[in-house]
Amino acid sequence: MTETESLPHTEPPDPEAALARAQDAAGIGLFTLDAAAAILRPNPAFCRLHGLAPQDTLPLATVEALAFPEDGAALSGHGPPGEAVYRIRRADTGAVLWLRRTLVAAGGGWAGVVRDVTAERGHETELAEREQHYRALFEQMDEGYCVIAFLDGPHGPSSDYVHIEANRAYTQHAGIENIVGRRLREVVSADEAEGWLALYGEVLRSGRPIRFQRELVATGRYLELSAFRIEPPGRRQVAVLFQDITTRKRVEHLLHAKTANLEAEVTAQRRDRDRVWALSPVLKAVTGPDGRIAAVNPSWTRALGWPAAESLGRTLDEFVIPEERAGLSAALDRLAAGTQPGRDLELELTCLAATSEPRRVLWTIVPEDGLLYGFGRDITEQRHAEEALRQSQKLEAVGQLTGGVAHDFNNLLTIIRSSVEFLRRPELPEARKARYLDAVSDTVDRAAKLTGQLLAFARRQALTPETFDVCERLRGISEMLDSVTGARIRVVTDLPGGACYVRADASQFETALVNMAVNARDAMDGEGTLRLRLDAPIALPPIRGHAGAAGAFVAVSVTDTGSGIASADLMRIFEPFYTTKEVGKGTGLGLSQVIGFAKQSGGDVDVRSQPGAGATFTLYLPEVPAPADAPIARRETVSGGGAAALRVLVVEDNLEVGRFCTQILEDLGHRPVWVENAEAALTALAASPEPFDAVFSDVVMPGMGGIALARLLREKFADLPVVLTSGYSHVLAQDDAHGFDLLRKPYSAQELADMLRQVTET
Repeated sequence: MTETESLPHTEPPDPEAALARAQDAAGIGLFTLDAAAAILRPNPAFCRLHGLAPQDTLPLATVEALAFPEDGAALSGHGPPGEAVYRIRRADTGAVLWLRRTLVAAGGGWAGVVRDVTAERGHETELAEREQHYRALFEQMDEGYCVIAFLDGPHGPSSDYVHIEANRAYTQHAGIENIVGRRLREVVSADEAEGWLALYGEVLRSGRPIRFQRELVATGRYLELSAFRIEPPGRRQVAVLFQDITTRKRVEHLLHAKTANLEAEVTAQRRDRDRVWALSPVLKAVTGPDGRIAAVNPSWTRALGWPAAESLGRTLDEFVIPEERAGLSAALDRLAAGTQPGRDLELELTCLAATSEPRRVLWTIVPEDGLLYGFGRDITEQRHAEEALRQSQKLEAVGQLTGGVAHDFNNLLTIIRSSVEFLRRPELPEARKARYLDAVSDTVDRAAKLTGQLLAFARRQALTPETFDVCERLRGISEMLDSVTGARIRVVTDLPGGACYVRADASQFETALVNMAVNARDAMDGEGTLRLRLDAPIALPPIRGHAGAAGAFVAVSVTDTGSGIASADLMRIFEPFYTTKEVGKGTGLGLSQVIGFAKQSGGDVDVRSQPGAGATFTLYLPEVPAPADAPIARRETVSGGGAAALRVLVVEDNLEVGRFCTQILEDLGHRPVWVENAEAALTALAASPEPFDAVFSDVVMPGMGGIALARLLREKFADLPVVLTSGYSHVLAQDDAHGFDLLRKPYSAQELADMLRQVTET
């Protein structure tokens, strides 16, 4: 650098100017006031805050005009030195700002600083509003609230405390005005103060909040309190929040009393239920979801003899006879699947008893919450009474039959006796001998048929449905009705050409027809026309208010030409023991048997009558298809020759029948051995050196009967065929032949030959 060269000239930095620029950049307005209240040298920031153009001098009135009227006092005159916060509306934009002005004395005037505190003022306002809001909530809340500060005592901060804050609810609950600033011992007794001090002192020491309930003995009110320490711990303050729960407590006491009463009532009801469970004559059983019995009542044990310990855990069908188990299972499946008509299931079952014969029980089974509740009524005696009633009805009808049957048998015996006398004549030509022999054979067939009808009608047995041809039954019974109605009543039978079948109890069917025929005979006073008519298939019409059915039914009508039935009696004639006959001439049981049989068989009975114009009773029964094993007539040809000779053991106690049967077997080419009782038969079988091919035994014999003998032989000689024979037996009436082959008396030589061939060839 040469001497002529010099450095660039720079002014030394101006600290005041730099500070002014910094203040302007920070938005701090600077100004001065002279004694004449004129604003001198306002910096650019001052002008920008007020929205004024930059000037060297501003009248104070110009700035005051921007301020809100209520804030004008802060700017009026020169104002005292200090701070003032006021609002202005900017002259250029109209925006509202909060400004904070600070004045300090300077010479003969004042120097001032202005800052924008709008944001700061907004936070303060928000805090004030929040405080006001929460203060309002604090004062209006129903729960009492207070803050207590512990005072120092000789042994720490627990000798007493003072209320430093409390809301209106606390004051009302405490019943003390102006409680803030008052100590605990000033408002409660010494004993009560010790309890409160202990509670709140523990909260203060441990820092763990507590919640408890307390009764105010003086007022009888209940409080629920929550107490917690206010942090920091050094402040020794505890906040208490409580509410008056007197009403709730009273409600709880009432509910407790009602609950106690309800529990007592439930206990009484449970005791009554247990008494009913224990003493009810109804059999009760409850099965669980697995179908096993979960509970039974004492009546179950009393009726069936099964203790509860032997019943629980077993299924219901284990207590039902095997023949009815499939039907019970199917019914329970329908109930579980929801396909059972109606919600409950009613069925009659024969239940096995531990110490007696099986009992007949009418069950109602109700599903509920996955369980099955069974209510059973032992109707064994009722069924016995009904059976006795049916039998009495049969006996009454048999009494009506006796005279006619005796007459018919005398006629048949006359034919047989006369034919036998002629056959004893040695000079009788062969042609006439053959005619008399045919007469005897035909008469025996007629007698056997008449006997069979009478036994089928009068035999004692439970309802046993079977499929039979109604035409065939009507043809057979019409001959018997001739004996019932008498000679002056003409029986006319109108039957279709083909067969039609129903499934019902054949004996009950015949009993119903006899009962209707007897009523018709009495209505005709022993003289007139009785017409039997069969129509099939037809629909079941509506009867006595019950809806009809569109299925195929068989209608058997019994029409008489008697006096008819009065309209007032038509609705009552089917009631048990109701009769329009004179005293001693009717029991009123006949038509009740008819309608009972019809209903049990799925049908109904209708009656049409007018006084003086006779009556028509129509029995409707459902028609069924012909059975696959419908009987086919066999040719009556006696043939013994060519068949293998059989060694047959004949067991017959009647000497004449035994000799005659032995003779028949010998004529058929067999080798019979005849004994007179079952015991002798067992001895013969054991001692015979040659085995027997078959046993032919009577059912009714002294000592061991034929059925007992057959069962014993089945056990000892499983391959030995046994054929039973009988004209009538109450044992057979109850259960047919008990699974053995049966040849009914009277039998022919051909029937005996066919039966022996059948049992020995299978």
